[in-house]
Amino acid sequence: MRAQREETAVTQPHIYRIIENVEKVVVGKRKEIELSFIALLSGGHVLLEDVPGVGKTMMVRAIAKSLGAEFKRIQFTPDLLPSDVTGVSVFNQKTLDFQFRRGPIMANIVLADEINRTSPKTQAALLEALEEGSVTTDGETRELQDPFFVMATQNPIEYGGTYPLPEAQLDRFLFKFKIGYPSREEELEVLNRVEKQHPIEKLEAVLSLDDLTDMQKQVLNVYVDETVKRYIIDLTTATRRHHAVYLGASPRASIALMKAGQAYAFMQGRDFVLPDDIKYLAPYALQHRIILNSDAKLSDISNERVIREVVDQVKIPVGRESGR
Repeated sequence: MRAQREETAVTQPHIYRIIENVEKVVVGKRKEIELSFIALLSGGHVLLEDVPGVGKTMMVRAIAKSLGAEFKRIQFTPDLLPSDVTGVSVFNQKTLDFQFRRGPIMANIVLADEINRTSPKTQAALLEALEEGSVTTDGETRELQDPFFVMATQNPIEYGGTYPLPEAQLDRFLFKFKIGYPSREEELEVLNRVEKQHPIEKLEAVLSLDDLTDMQKQVLNVYVDETVKRYIIDLTTATRRHHAVYLGASPRASIALMKAGQAYAFMQGRDFVLPDDIKYLAPYALQHRIILNSDAKLSDISNERVIREVVDQVKIPVGRESGR
């Protein structure tokens, strides 16, 4: 059985409208858009590893505009400081007091571009934001806006002068996937759309942030049966026992996979999670959460290959799949 579906069927009306709206800007990447919304609905974040120019920024901007959300882009560079991300207190000579200037991380939707080009110290500034939804500056903890969604990118080609993300930070991203190049026909459609004016300029909001927050609450009520939970645990446990893996997926990965399954089921108009939902999402939720051993690296075995093997080998539970 294949681990991924070629196409998904979004039946939740609000989600369908917003995906259709984003597709006015992003051509031929429906699966990637849907995965982004699964992360957004479940309160997670996304790591994109892809080459420049394939539409990463446009996709995030289109999502933000479709929701009427505040959007910020952070271009990570080697000289970027943590305060450039979180914000800094500046002395006001008129009031003789310090005033806090919000950093770009304090937005609803944030694009962290080329996150592996900045120093580990600045990367660590994102850790609290990704996990806790807050930042600490000058000894004071400040809550971030709700909803809060980060899509980080890194270039898989150029590794010179980069700082690979540590495992603790990779584990904070719900999904990791690629956008990829468009087909010949899709690229022609892109040229036709941007010939006179970029469609992002005319894009309007189709939902409000209150609508999104309400849907995030509904996602939490999607039922996950005991058999599905055990299937999730079987998958993560299998990564820890795989012969090519040095460090397997953590319990946080199990939680992330369950939350993603709830959001995916909600998008399809169901109030319960199926094992097939978990099987479809597992490659995106687990591939970046494992570390291969030295033998596997020398044999040119990839994380993606290991997760495919795990998904194919672990049996899907039968019987009470939905718990209904």
